[in-house]
Amino acid sequence: MKTYDEKHIKNIVLLGAPKSGKTTLSETMLFEAGIIGKRGTVEEKNTISDYHEIEHERGNSVYATLLHTEWKDYKINIIDTPGLEDFIGEVIAAIRVADTAILLLNAQYGVEIGTELIWDYVDKYRKPTILAINQLDAELANFNKTVEEATRILGRPVTVMQYPVNQGTGFNAIIDLLKMTMYRFPENGGKPEKLPIPDNEKERADQLHNELVEKAAENDDTLMELYFEKGSLDEDELRQGIKTGMLNHQVFPLFCLSAKNNMGSGRLMGFIDNVVPSAVEMPPEITEDGKKVPCDAAGSTGLFIFKTLQEPHIGRLTYFKVMSGEVRGGMELINEKGNTTERISQLFIADGKNRNNVERLRAGDIGCTLKMKNTLTNHTLAEKNFPGEIVPIDFPGSKVRVAIEAKNKGDDEKLSEVLAEIHMEDPTLEVEFNRELKQVILHGQGDLHLLVTKWRLENIYKMQVDFHAAKIPYRETIQKPALASYRHKKQSGGAGQFGEVFMRIEPWYEGMPPYKEHTVRDTEEIALNWGGKLVFNNCIVGGAIDNRFLPSILKGVMEKMQEGPLTGSYVRDIRVSVYDGKMHPVDSNDISFKIAGMMAFRDAFHQAAPQLLEPVFDLEAIAPDVMMGDIMSELQSRRSVITGMDTINGYQVIKARTPQAELDKLFAALRNVTQGKAKLKSQFAEYAPVPPELQKKLSDSYKEDLSI
Repeated sequence: MKTYDEKHIKNIVLLGAPKSGKTTLSETMLFEAGIIGKRGTVEEKNTISDYHEIEHERGNSVYATLLHTEWKDYKINIIDTPGLEDFIGEVIAAIRVADTAILLLNAQYGVEIGTELIWDYVDKYRKPTILAINQLDAELANFNKTVEEATRILGRPVTVMQYPVNQGTGFNAIIDLLKMTMYRFPENGGKPEKLPIPDNEKERADQLHNELVEKAAENDDTLMELYFEKGSLDEDELRQGIKTGMLNHQVFPLFCLSAKNNMGSGRLMGFIDNVVPSAVEMPPEITEDGKKVPCDAAGSTGLFIFKTLQEPHIGRLTYFKVMSGEVRGGMELINEKGNTTERISQLFIADGKNRNNVERLRAGDIGCTLKMKNTLTNHTLAEKNFPGEIVPIDFPGSKVRVAIEAKNKGDDEKLSEVLAEIHMEDPTLEVEFNRELKQVILHGQGDLHLLVTKWRLENIYKMQVDFHAAKIPYRETIQKPALASYRHKKQSGGAGQFGEVFMRIEPWYEGMPPYKEHTVRDTEEIALNWGGKLVFNNCIVGGAIDNRFLPSILKGVMEKMQEGPLTGSYVRDIRVSVYDGKMHPVDSNDISFKIAGMMAFRDAFHQAAPQLLEPVFDLEAIAPDVMMGDIMSELQSRRSVITGMDTINGYQVIKARTPQAELDKLFAALRNVTQGKAKLKSQFAEYAPVPPELQKKLSDSYKEDLSI
């Protein structure tokens, strides 16, 4: 296979909401370039891109898939991505290494919520962007409405390059405003006939062409002068202005497509060849310490790992972008993260599950290799004199969680290893071994994300697992002061045990007045690992208890705070004051006062109006106006408190506070009532009191479990 230099490599990522036609377009692009002789379809499960078994079962993309094509002396690397929010990690990684984003919009539905979520990341990375309105052959296609929505949400940079002559079921012609030509496609698609613009379309075409010229000119001072001088720009000048605008994130060219019928894809590929920035024209990459890494084949070799995948019968595949220099089979590169050396045994160009062996890849290119031992997603592999680690991909936090366990207890260790392997592939799936809750918890982007993980465990790794509701990390505290004492006395043959402690406990809060009930000799303020504080006052006078036993009393209190009396949850925000006690000259020791302190704290806690606290999250839901009633109903039925409402880009925004105990079910419910069109995010806010009836229910359940 020909080795392309950085000036002739174009890296694009196909983005869009589910069913916008990304996989179909990738198939059509490969067919149009002659890479494949026949186009597959999602329905027939024979596309180059969606090749995993789970994708065939579901009928949509789960993984980002690397493909390539060659078009008029350019190599175009294509990454086809999932459209579902559950697999946003795959999307973000692909955006990170692509040089241009092609955002597909379904002509029937316009700019969907899923599209907006994806756009947030395109905008964050400031990637040059093409908009492609697909499915213009559908009965409900509405080009003008889709353009209006795109302009409203993405702004003035939306720049119409083409418009359909006859959208809908008879769609077969477009007006191209760059070439000022009408393209009419044969019935089965493919190469169009070039025709003059019809008289009844000239006025509209001229108006949109002038808008295109103005948009191209305003991004380049030289072109602006030419525009004022000539009153227009020629085709080459237009291309130059559009490219500059794309690089400045000020021009988003908009194209027309029917990917299914192969109408418009060839023209789009021609634009990618002629106008879209090549790898070398993109801004340099940045290392973690701020150094620039230009895309230069003569520079020091550096690879950025953006994806790892465990393939059955093959092993670990490592996908990378060559940020600088040239990589060859047999090279040894240093993993900057762990300061280990990896040998590049083989290099491949990937087309789905098919991998073509190549001898080398140059700066700007994307490829994969096998058998990396210590190299994972977000790592940098480089020669010794490479400037440093490339800034890693910032993956989003999780939205839902579930507890997982192996059906066969003997598989617990293997399950841990497999989950670590899956997290390595998918950083948005987090694995937590929670000692507090005594559960292994999976954190994911949605219920489907978790279910696909379960499918992989059972079908790829041959492990049977169960999902359970993840427990809630409650906290316990008190609402009023209380006094208690406890005498620990034990006599058995030899040395005995004796310790008696008197203490006062009270709720602690930031800025509370100093303790005045007794004289305070010294105070220890402890920031608890699980949140909140313990303030421990030593108020012993007259030697009732030796100072050497105070640490043991504190240890007993701390031990009991790790398993509160109400539900066994951590205790927080309490001030403990030990003000009296008794010792025995022979039998008193550390264990005696530890037990006495623990039991005195327990007894005082029960008298101090115990309060169970639950984690509460700030929730934000963005959705179309017509869905607000259903969203409000779901929120109110799950103990949520509405904290605000707003409007953004024509969508309604509801803000609420929701207990974590309701959050997982709420996310699923909201996705259901909005058909996945709501944009949801949550963030921990605080611990808040549990309602009395729920507190009693949880406490009774805990006591019942203890008695079993």
